[in-house]
Amino acid sequence: MAEYIVSKVYPSDKNGNRQIDELLHAEGIRRDGNLDYTCAVYDDDFNVIATGSCYANTLRCLAVSKFHQGEGLMNTIVSHLMEIQCDRGNTHVFLYTKCSSAKFFGDLGFYEIVRIEDRLVFMENRKSGFSQYLNQLKADGDRLSVQKDKAILPEGQREDLMDGSVISGLVMNANPFTLGHLYLLEKAAAESDVLHLFIVSEDASLIPFSVRKKLIVEGTKHLNNICYHNTGPYVISNSTFPSYFQKDGTDIITGHAMLDLTIFIKISKALGINRRYVGEEPNSQVTGIYNDIMKQELPKAGVQCIVIPRKESGGAPISASTVRKAIQDNHMELLKTLVPQTTLDYFLSSEAEGIIEKIRAAEHVIHY
Repeated sequence: MAEYIVSKVYPSDKNGNRQIDELLHAEGIRRDGNLDYTCAVYDDDFNVIATGSCYANTLRCLAVSKFHQGEGLMNTIVSHLMEIQCDRGNTHVFLYTKCSSAKFFGDLGFYEIVRIEDRLVFMENRKSGFSQYLNQLKADGDRLSVQKDKAILPEGQREDLMDGSVISGLVMNANPFTLGHLYLLEKAAAESDVLHLFIVSEDASLIPFSVRKKLIVEGTKHLNNICYHNTGPYVISNSTFPSYFQKDGTDIITGHAMLDLTIFIKISKALGINRRYVGEEPNSQVTGIYNDIMKQELPKAGVQCIVIPRKESGGAPISASTVRKAIQDNHMELLKTLVPQTTLDYFLSSEAEGIIEKIRAAEHVIHY
């Protein structure tokens, strides 16, 4: 069997990238829009016969020419990419693959987290990674002392609390925390015995996670039944979701929603969540499709889906995009009508100067 060398492919390598696109296309894959490293294996005639890429701590766009399958090239590609991840300091690595390829990657040391039949499998290189994450969520819940009608009880009495109680879940990015977010949380908290709030911890937003979490916690100190959780790597964002083997835009949204919901249902079972709150997004086709899928799928797992209409200001829905635009335009009077006092105080402080500069320099602050 021939020995092949894996080479990095730079964005400026037009021929190499053209061949990679052709190989991916032949294998029913299209180039992902979020890649930060790409490699390839060449044959003796400098033709690309295998390729793979990274984005953050994920592996993606993995393909081997049908004329060279069975030669161990995928093992070579994955081993190389894992070395790249190790050099980056990433010991916890994820990948997405077609259902038909999951067993192969299992043999390479990856473990299934969730599977969306006929679509994809989400995998990680830690056998107990997801179970440890669920255990941490339960431990966080046990530490919450609720001074309302009931209290979070010790582990052995958890079922007594969940029986007949409203245990809710809500996922929030809050880029940044607005009066709309506050309205949603106040309503969910008022209607729940316990509200598990999952704050998206991936740093893919203009406002970093540490600040987003700080603003949420400070803005909700008056709500005593919220348990705050970091999402970690298991709640998938648009940037990390693998769109490269989805058929079209609607298929990508559906695949993303089904993956998110399958993970959320596992989390719900661990925490006893029986209700999920989401905010209505009247101007977003993506979120509209996503919410429709949630309303269909969550009840099948015993989780009620509650869609809350958006809070308005001046006749228009309050959104984080509007807040970022007000900051970018230095429209502080408008900002005062869109955010809680705690968020306003932060953006008027010297602590926010670097983030404000970043927002004002951004080409796009409005997201649809």
